[in-house]
This record gives sequence, C-alpha cells and structure tokens, in this order.
Amino acid sequence: MKLELKNINKSFGKTQILHDVSFEVVSGKAMGFLGRNGAGKTTTIRTLMDVFRPDSGEFLLDGKPFNRNEYKIGYLPEERGMYQNIKLLDQLIYFGELKGMTAKDAKESAVKWLERLELSEYANKKLETLSKGNQQKIQILQAVINDPDIVVFDEPFSGLDPVNSMVLKDIINEFISKNRVVIFSSHQMSYVEEFCDDITFIKKGKIVLTGSLDEEKARLGKDKYLLITDENSTTTLDNIDEIISITQLKSGVILEVREGINSNDLLKALLDSNINVIKFEPYRPSLEEIFINLDREA
Repeated sequence: MKLELKNINKSFGKTQILHDVSFEVVSGKAMGFLGRNGAGKTTTIRTLMDVFRPDSGEFLLDGKPFNRNEYKIGYLPEERGMYQNIKLLDQLIYFGELKGMTAKDAKESAVKWLERLELSEYANKKLETLSKGNQQKIQILQAVINDPDIVVFDEPFSGLDPVNSMVLKDIINEFISKNRVVIFSSHQMSYVEEFCDDITFIKKGKIVLTGSLDEEKARLGKDKYLLITDENSTTTLDNIDEIISITQLKSGVILEVREGINSNDLLKALLDSNINVIKFEPYRPSLEEIFINLDREA
C-alpha cells in the first residue's frame, strides 16, 4: 500500500498552520515524521485521522481517494486519553468497538494483548491504579487492538522504561514486517533512526524534506570522511592540500575534501603526511545531525 498526502492545507481562524503538506508512506517501511514542537506534526496527523478536516488537499491510498471506513486504523496520540476510572478490559472492548470490531473480537484481542504485555492481572483494575509505564502500555494496546492496516505512533516511547521500550520495539517491528503502513513521530532520534527507512521533516507547516534517510545521509556526507588519529597528528592536517575543512569531534575529526578527491586519494595523502590513521571511513551524519542541519537550512 502507498498512502499519500497531497497539498494539505489547514487554517484555524486567520492563522494558516499547514501549507501544501505533501508526502507518502509505503507499507513495509516506517516513515519518521520530524519537526520542532509547533511545526505542524500533530495537526497533520489529526487531518489524516479525520479529527480535523483540511481546508484543501487530498489523501490517497494506492492512487484512489482514501476511505477510512475501508481500512483498520490505529492511532497512538501524543496526548493520551483513556478513562482513569473504568476497568481496563471494559474500556479496551469499548475502543475496539469504536474501531469497528465486534465485542467478542475486541475482548479476544484485548485478552491476547494484555497477556503479551504481561498485564493480565490488571484486566479488571481501573487505569488509575496502574503505574505510569503500565498506563502507557495500555495506551499502546488500544492503538493496535484492531490489528490496524495503518498505524500512527506519536511519541510512543514516552514514559517507558528500557524493558518496556524493548517490548514496544518488537510491536513496531512486527507491524513493519507484516507490511503495514507505519508513521512514527518522536523527538528521540535514536528510535526514529532505528525503525525508519524514510523521513519527512516539517517546519512552520511546510515540508522541507521527504525521502530516504540513507540518501539524506549520503547527501550531507558527500566528500566527507571520519578520521580518528592521535593528538600529535591533527595539526599536520591543515597542511594537506586535498582537505578544505576540518571539523573537530569528541573522538576524531570530519575531513571535507575537494571535489573529485576519493577515499584512496585522501588516505594516501594522510599516510604520505605521516598521519597515524587509527580509523578512516566515509562520514555519515546521525539523524540528530540531519535534524539540526535541516532546521538551520530551512
């Protein structure tokens, strides 16, 4: 499946929040949806979920108008919203029914997920009696209770300890492997980098990048190499003609070379200059570095 957002615009009063937002998400891959607070991520997601109606634009699935009633959708919002004073099993069945499940199917799914998440003992407890981490797991459960075709995780790791984070990782990977459409939004870049093949970056309601994470890493890493050497060698780097800039890191340096200089040329120049090469490889920025760079460029 391919889910497309095409030229989505949304205003509240006289303030336009989304400006021709367009990107696509392909099943079997997770798409990381990134941006600062207030950039328009949540508004975009809410228009996709039909919480807000866009002023213009369209949603397509495999090239046809997206009819939400024909597909199972799961949504974990950043702002959690379940009932604190109702028994877990009862409200999970209720949420399942809201998603189009029968009460019987919703109960079977809820029981299965409660067991998988090691929460069976709380089935007849009220949500307010659970720890913050277990409440978060219940929120995740309600998002996937209907085995969705399309699932949106908005800050899913918030409030989870390392053990429960591993459980959630398994769930996300399962939906990716089942060829579902997965949208993943988080400020924790390490998680986005772990799951997502594609990224979309939004700033001030406008999409400034959408595409392959690997391709963006290659673009920003073009003509750059990571070198780890000893302190005595770093001063000599300034005298190597092939190098046009040097960026100091905590454990090494990034060398940017003149266009046309390849890795063999640079390595030869380093060795000819008696640089003690401990580690040498093409430089690929982290997602956090990409995020910061895009924010500056945009």
